[in-house]
Amino acid sequence: MEGIQSLLQQMSKMQWSDYLDIILVAFLIYKLLPLIRTPNTMRIARAVVVVVVVAWLTDILKLYTISWILNQILAVGVLAVVILFQPELRRMLDHIGSVKLKNLLGYSKPAQEMDNVISQTVMACEVMSRERVGALIVFAREQRLEEYFKTGTRIDGQVSEQLIRNIFFPKASLHDGAMIIRDGRVAAAGCVLPLSDSSRLSADLGTRHRAGVGMSEASDAVVVIVSEETGTISVAVGGMLKRHLAPQTLERLLRNELCKEETEKEQVGLAALYEKVLGKAKEGKDNEKK
Repeated sequence: MEGIQSLLQQMSKMQWSDYLDIILVAFLIYKLLPLIRTPNTMRIARAVVVVVVVAWLTDILKLYTISWILNQILAVGVLAVVILFQPELRRMLDHIGSVKLKNLLGYSKPAQEMDNVISQTVMACEVMSRERVGALIVFAREQRLEEYFKTGTRIDGQVSEQLIRNIFFPKASLHDGAMIIRDGRVAAAGCVLPLSDSSRLSADLGTRHRAGVGMSEASDAVVVIVSEETGTISVAVGGMLKRHLAPQTLERLLRNELCKEETEKEQVGLAALYEKVLGKAKEGKDNEKK
């Protein structure tokens, strides 16, 4: 009770600038968290939290030796994290530095434009799957993926079925690398992606699939893979690989991942319509009883 009263007293002393400060900090945390929330950075965060919690417990339980060791680790913890996780930290800072203001404020491509991008991609993947043409297509989201552009060729072209198929044509010079689609346009092609070393991946998966999963582990991108050997269509998101997708399933998955706001609005609208229909049906039954 005293704690609540103390909190209320502190709030009564706050000025409008204090409230503005809290709102801005909350907004920045909300917007920056998705940019650094990758499997690698989450592993770093979990490791730090575990060490801090264990150090706190050893102090409570008076385990002096372990407590001293953990305190020494925490004393040089920042330097150790920088040394051990230098590639991940560099990539994370690169991601944050390459984010544009319009993305930070929640700007996104119009739903109609993204619908066309997804439709053209699905049509191209369907044909390439049938013809056993390998493909690796990366959809960038909040993270801009600038560092991967340097490994390929910048294109900045409109997304179309013909362009995608031409880039991945077996005799084309860029067919071995990855295509990156950003802001509704083909930004680059022939890009080199990081390979996943996950032990959960099947042994029959080749370099193309491991590159797709590795990209989804290192960023928030959605990666579409078409197998050259089997023609199977797969999608990697957040380090997870979904295989053997039909074109209709691929289209639905891409819409769910790349047009989340529109999907949520549609679901809310359908739920409201369903409740409205149920309400009218109930009213009709009540009238009949009367």
